[in-house]
Amino acid sequence: MRVLGIETSCDETGVALYDGEAGLVAHALYSQVALHARYGGVVPELASRDHVRKLLPLIQKLMDEAGGGDVDGVAYTAGPGLVGALLVGAMTGRGLAWSWGVPAIAVHHMEGHLLAPMLEPDPPGFPFLALLVSGGHSLLVEVGGVGRYTVLGDSIDDAVGEAFDKTAKLLGLPYPGGPALAELALKGDPARFTFPRPMTDRPGLDFSFSGLKTFALNTWRESAQTDRDRADIARAFEDAVVDTMAIKCRRAVRQTGIHTLVVAGGVGANRSLRERLAELMEGEGGRVYYPRPEFCTDNGAMIAYAGFQRLAAGQAEPLNVKAMPRWSLEELKPADA
Repeated sequence: MRVLGIETSCDETGVALYDGEAGLVAHALYSQVALHARYGGVVPELASRDHVRKLLPLIQKLMDEAGGGDVDGVAYTAGPGLVGALLVGAMTGRGLAWSWGVPAIAVHHMEGHLLAPMLEPDPPGFPFLALLVSGGHSLLVEVGGVGRYTVLGDSIDDAVGEAFDKTAKLLGLPYPGGPALAELALKGDPARFTFPRPMTDRPGLDFSFSGLKTFALNTWRESAQTDRDRADIARAFEDAVVDTMAIKCRRAVRQTGIHTLVVAGGVGANRSLRERLAELMEGEGGRVYYPRPEFCTDNGAMIAYAGFQRLAAGQAEPLNVKAMPRWSLEELKPADA
């Protein structure tokens, strides 16, 4: 079975072809970063219109690169995300499936991220713990199989990627702020400022990064606002975030007894986080898995793979268009149900 995956949940247009025997055949991505940079963040209406312009040409390019061939199913991101952007991918995907006479499946965006490491040559086995960290989500999830998800911890306010971007913006860094802040943090003095590790002084696995962002703002305002101050604050902020996530992951490992950890989502590409969690899991007698950096951010490959798993299990959508800006992972049915 060969599945076309379509991802349009936010500001990246991603498409991919996944084959059950050959694996990932081809993938392509168009980023809207340059479009939104002038506004310092994603403008939903502009994102939707750009998906309309780019999606079909990108699919045609993908099919040409793959050398043609039949498509046996279409998977599209149905949520969570920006509703206008989701509708572009959902309507295109459902329309193509109808015209080709093949089944379509609506894919949960975060399930795509959860399963992205399965595209690597040495994938993790079930069960595993997953730390999903992106611009809109900070989740700790126990994964028993495809569609078997238990959310252990969630963000009660800003997601970690959102906190990175907002802190970068207040420091005057260019958009997208997260990678810029991480790069600047490499030049910072780790001993100068000590930021709090939020919600680590109490039980539980939930996250909160809004207060950390405010702490960074107050520290910046009280400083001389030099380049040195900017770098040292970036370092203190990143260290606090990385420590917080490491503490929560250690708790989850010890709470569940599961010693396999998957880290996915855009923030999963952060080098300091990767190093810290690798060290943590080695100390716990376990192992951490990541998708390759290009599959940490939003992409069509993870949607094609997740869609393949469900289509191969006989699941499919009726003739309607499904788009859900809010959608809990725990609402999903197991692929083998």
